[in-house]
Amino acid sequence: MSPTPSAVRLRLAVRRVRIATRRTLAVLAAIVGVWLAGLFVFVASLPRNPPADGVTTDAIVVLTGGSERLGVGFALLRDGRAKKLFISGVYRGVEVRELLDRARQGEDLECCVVLGYEADDTEGNAVETARWVRAEGYRSLRLVTANYHMPRSLVEFRRALPDVEVVPHPVVPPRVRLERWWNWPGTAELVVGEYNKFLLAYLRATLTRPPAAGGGV
Repeated sequence: MSPTPSAVRLRLAVRRVRIATRRTLAVLAAIVGVWLAGLFVFVASLPRNPPADGVTTDAIVVLTGGSERLGVGFALLRDGRAKKLFISGVYRGVEVRELLDRARQGEDLECCVVLGYEADDTEGNAVETARWVRAEGYRSLRLVTANYHMPRSLVEFRRALPDVEVVPHPVVPPRVRLERWWNWPGTAELVVGEYNKFLLAYLRATLTRPPAAGGGV
């Protein structure tokens, strides 16, 4: 007995659904594979040691988020690696003297440190810094932030300041274990989150115009 037309149509529909499902799963598997490969490349590219270059820039910019970053920024300023130190993303009410005291630095640096209070994320850091850099007429800066945060920071800063040389100065936080990072839940969560943010920042920088940075800090 030959199948009825309705049965044939049902079989064809089921077959089409199965084919579409297999194709969808293949595409999703490819996307996950590319994302996972990119994650391992991203982590592998993160510096494990602080830089040892002798480059001098017009300014040093520190992004808040870790005590190690401030210490490195102050040390670079004391070593004469730049004329000024700009700290972006500082809580309102915090003054330069307080930060110097926390870092056990002398008041002789107070004249050369400027605080920015407007930024609350990495894009905001870049916009806030761009305003200050342009107001000062600087052409180069050394960017100090954590090594895992540096790729996204460079995307944002080079987008906001395309005509300014940005020299990366990654800080290596001792609690972020990048060797066999997948064995450390805290580090794994950190680098996966930062990798996803980096991808979004890169996509936004590719598809949109740079943020406005006119006016003063």
